[in-house]
Amino acid sequence: MKIAVICANGKAGKLITKEALDRGLDVTAVVRNENKTDAKKVIQKDLYDLTKEDLQEFDIVIDAFGAWTEETLPQHSTSLKHLCDILSGTDTRLLIVGGAGSLYVNKEHTLTVMETPDFPDIFKPLASNMAKALNELRARTDAKWTYISPAGDFQADGVRTGKYILAGEELTLNSKGESIISYADYAIAMIDEAVKAEHIQQRISVVRA
Repeated sequence: MKIAVICANGKAGKLITKEALDRGLDVTAVVRNENKTDAKKVIQKDLYDLTKEDLQEFDIVIDAFGAWTEETLPQHSTSLKHLCDILSGTDTRLLIVGGAGSLYVNKEHTLTVMETPDFPDIFKPLASNMAKALNELRARTDAKWTYISPAGDFQADGVRTGKYILAGEELTLNSKGESIISYADYAIAMIDEAVKAEHIQQRISVVRA
């Protein structure tokens, strides 16, 4: 199995790359600048410059792209569109590091986390742009995508417990009533899905067990 991790130098991308390498998988880091991962294979290119030919050898493409400033937030949509376009009609699967704000808090799936009163205003622009990108992704039947949302508290420096709960479209709490997961445990869930291929054209979510 050949895996490409886009934005592998980022906090999530680096841990996802490490997790895949630790399992003996064939991993290529896709980075814009100097490679800072343990991957020996590298494609040094901006995401938007990637072509169909660049990715044609891979079974899995993991998109760990993130944008945080007001002017770059729309890139959540445009970057996903670009990747779907160049993977369109191929067997290469696209796994996306998603957001938690678009998870539902009711069984009717009419209310999302970001629409609840306690959701911090500071995170609303990010959450809404990621939700827009997800909604656009749902319309893509020409690409084999899987969108993986983390828990509400997504901890970059959290410990690796090796355990997680796999959930669906709704915000899920663990036995302690928490919605929390570390980047390291999220990376485990990401590579598990890469290997198992159980949720093609679905959004799933993960929380610490």
